[in-house]
Amino acid sequence: MKTIPYILIATRFILAPVILLLAYSNGEESSFLILGLMYLGLLTDIFDGIIARKVGISSEKLRRLDSQTDLIFWLSLGGAAYLLNPELMETEWKGIALLFTMEALCYIISWLRFGKETCTHAWLSKLWGLSLLLALTFLIGFQKTGWAFDLAVILGFISHVDVILIIVLLPKWQYDVPSFYHAWRIRRGKQYKKSVLFN
Repeated sequence: MKTIPYILIATRFILAPVILLLAYSNGEESSFLILGLMYLGLLTDIFDGIIARKVGISSEKLRRLDSQTDLIFWLSLGGAAYLLNPELMETEWKGIALLFTMEALCYIISWLRFGKETCTHAWLSKLWGLSLLLALTFLIGFQKTGWAFDLAVILGFISHVDVILIIVLLPKWQYDVPSFYHAWRIRRGKQYKKSVLFN
């Protein structure tokens, strides 16, 4: 059981180049297969943290590995979306640029403060992930953006602001911080009990 979280993370990491290869080589014919792999990746992301906590192996190393694998996985899906719908993606360049800028800011601020990448796994980031899943489903599967894409951009901006506030408020680097409110409590010397469902 203790190896399962690592296997799930490795599976998500391997899916990233497979998704890009499918989009590059097969084009729109691979759209629904890519969507299937996206949802498979989501399941691995949900269960790696849950299992790790239940078997008592959740650690800084595992959580950082999970966080960076998530970044690679979602970037591969963004790349696949561009390969399949370049003109549609180019019309939404402002929203995409905003999300990339906010993501970069999170990493830059975290490195400047703590010398490490961010690894908060915050609640709003998870909500953004779900909206991103919906937006990519429309984009890759049905070649549409619309409200789902706009929602992902809005929630992405809000969730990144939350992460930046967490980084600024924390007195020292810490992983798995649910929100800036929790970071503020930690700053005041108060701890919180982590739930086994907090992935």
